[in-house]
Amino acid sequence: MEIIQKQTIEYQIHQDVELINTLAQEVGKVIVGNKSSIETILLAILCNGHILLEGVPGIAKTTLIKTIAQALGLDFKRIQFTPDLLPSDLIGTLVYNPKTLEFETKKGPLFTNIVLADEINRAPAKVQSALLEAMQEHQVTIGSHTYKLEEPFLVFATQNPVEHEGTYHLPEAQVDRFMFKLNMGYPTHEEEQEIISRSIKKHTVSCILNQEDILRVQETIKQVYVDPKILRYIVDIVSATRDPQKYNLKELGLYINYGASPRASLAINYAGRAHAFMQKRHFVTPDDVKAVSHSILRHRIILNYQAHAEKINSDTLISKILASVYTP
Repeated sequence: MEIIQKQTIEYQIHQDVELINTLAQEVGKVIVGNKSSIETILLAILCNGHILLEGVPGIAKTTLIKTIAQALGLDFKRIQFTPDLLPSDLIGTLVYNPKTLEFETKKGPLFTNIVLADEINRAPAKVQSALLEAMQEHQVTIGSHTYKLEEPFLVFATQNPVEHEGTYHLPEAQVDRFMFKLNMGYPTHEEEQEIISRSIKKHTVSCILNQEDILRVQETIKQVYVDPKILRYIVDIVSATRDPQKYNLKELGLYINYGASPRASLAINYAGRAHAFMQKRHFVTPDDVKAVSHSILRHRIILNYQAHAEKINSDTLISKILASVYTP
């Protein structure tokens, strides 16, 4: 019985991965390069997780998300975050109808599948709180009524690492809700030439998956096997961000104020399954865990002033942890 079930899962994984690969090829018709970025975004979609994209203006963050949404056949809305934005501009509000003498609900742009929160750190705290409920609970509250958001619901947020005028520091609780943080860099010399060449022609993107396909694939990923040794390995990695001395990483304690939360362990577990799925495997290996650790941990490790003064970033510390923690 177990052998039959294993063969069924393997067959389903192979079928689904072919769909995902076709999706990536379709996105590649518009987006030049950025293969690792596309892979991470696809992992976020497969895990039903939110993603924070950081990069300078003009490197196609918005175009990338919009193209993927089109290829997925999902509803997509872009919200430009500004200092004067109100919570009702996101979730909606109650509007009085003089004909019926009653208040009617006018739903906001959060009622969609993929939300692009452009320059998310430019909005004030009240707006961030409204978004936080949607991200965590997949629901919004308008007046005295709570409305469930349609699945899948994904928030892709962007922020500019260069300009900080008129920006607000994102609450740590909200940053922790983003499953991945992706740093997008400049294209290579050859890629930029290709971008210029493609800019003259307009490429259309075909819909490869639909809403039902995505929800089905998400369920398939939950069936990917994770050995108890791998679970222990995940916990060791996350625990090393909180107590480096326990893992013979005493020097890391000089730079870390707070380590990653248990939400990081949950995210690595789920993303590791998705990464194994992308490799057409029905089980998770340590390499799957290592492949997703940077994008999951980099925004969850809170560095102190000494780390900033010495220009040490969280990716450097994560690499040291992965090199030091025992690999099963």
